[in-house]
Amino acid sequence: MAADAPIPAARRPSAAKIRLLEVADELFYADGINTTGIDRIIAEASVTKATFYKQYGSKDALILEYVVGRDRQVRESLTQQSDEDRDPEKTLRSLIAGIIGDTGRPEFRGCPFLNAAAEFPDPRHPVRRAVSEHRDWFTSYLEDHLAAMGHPTPGAAADELYLLRDGAMTGGYAGDEIAATSALSRAAERIFAEIDPR
Repeated sequence: MAADAPIPAARRPSAAKIRLLEVADELFYADGINTTGIDRIIAEASVTKATFYKQYGSKDALILEYVVGRDRQVRESLTQQSDEDRDPEKTLRSLIAGIIGDTGRPEFRGCPFLNAAAEFPDPRHPVRRAVSEHRDWFTSYLEDHLAAMGHPTPGAAADELYLLRDGAMTGGYAGDEIAATSALSRAAERIFAEIDPR
C-alpha cells in the first residue's frame, strides 16, 4: 500500500451477522449458552445454516462474540456515564441504582459474565479469558472512581464493591431480590462512609 493511500474503512458487519448476534445474545442470556443450540439461533434469526457458518464459522466463535459484545456494551455505557456525570460519586451511585433496577426486570437472569463463567469451567478457555478481562477492567473502573472520591484504600474498596455487585445480581436472581439489593445499598453506603469528607 502506498504511503499516501487512504486507509480502508472497517467493514460494517452484514445484516445477517448482526441479526445472528442479536438473537444469540437474547437466547444465551435467557436460556443459557450450552443449552441453546445453533439450529434454534439460525431459525430465530431467519438465516440459513450456510449463512451462519459463513459469518461465524462455529458456535464457539459466536459465543465469544456474545461475551465480548456484552463487555463492550458495559464499557461504553459506564464510560459515557462517567463523561456525563463528571462526578465519581454520582457515577458510582448511578451504577448501583442501575444494578438494583436491573434485578427487578422480568427478563433478569443474573450477571451474564458470571453465567458464562459457570458454563466454561476451564480458566484457559477463550470465554473465561474474556470474562476475566471484563472483570479486570470493571475493577479498575471502580478503583479509579473510588480513588477520585478520596477513598483511603480504593483497590480494596473496589474489590469489595465488585463482590457486592456479584452477590446482589446472583441473590437478586436466585433468591430474594429486595433483600439482595437492600444489602447492596447498605454495604455500598458503608464503603462511601469510609471516605474522609475533607
